[in-house]
Amino acid sequence: MRASRNQKQPDAPGNWSSSRCRQSGEIMQTQVYLSLGSNLGDRAGNLLQAVKLLAGAGEVVLVSSIYETAPVEVTQQSWFLNCALHLDTRATPEKLLADLLAIEKSMGRERTSHKGPRLIDLDILLFGDHPYTSPTLTVPHPAMHQRRFVLAPMVEIAPDLRHPVLQRSMRQLLEDLPLDGQEVRRVP
Repeated sequence: MRASRNQKQPDAPGNWSSSRCRQSGEIMQTQVYLSLGSNLGDRAGNLLQAVKLLAGAGEVVLVSSIYETAPVEVTQQSWFLNCALHLDTRATPEKLLADLLAIEKSMGRERTSHKGPRLIDLDILLFGDHPYTSPTLTVPHPAMHQRRFVLAPMVEIAPDLRHPVLQRSMRQLLEDLPLDGQEVRRVP
């Protein structure tokens, strides 16, 4: 799952008050960045399966390498494998969230404990270049700038992409993080 395409900067998604971008009557695609993680079962296989299933939610443009990462917050569990993914989608933020939850469920994820072990975890990090908030979703992901396991793969696929609220690039956010036990190593 190596990054394999040239980087392109995100286009402004325009006015999506209806949660959709329109141009000449057509629904435009929005650039979305996701974080994928797994620390149960065949961790790499789970990530690969999720990437394949995500093709049903849009065009998978770019996938980072896989990174092995220490668990954060609930540390008494197995290490995770994580990656980041760039997806172009015509879905609204809420529809994409529903698609991600359906993929997690289809893969056997059971939500038994908050921040606990999981077969697969799919998070929306960025949706276009505008913030989005609803009762069920906040984008940008509220903790992405504090998580090395999110930022390291993001820097690989979109180092100059700017956080729409903090106005810092993914590279700058990663460089700003203190070394506080968030171990992350790229899997060869």
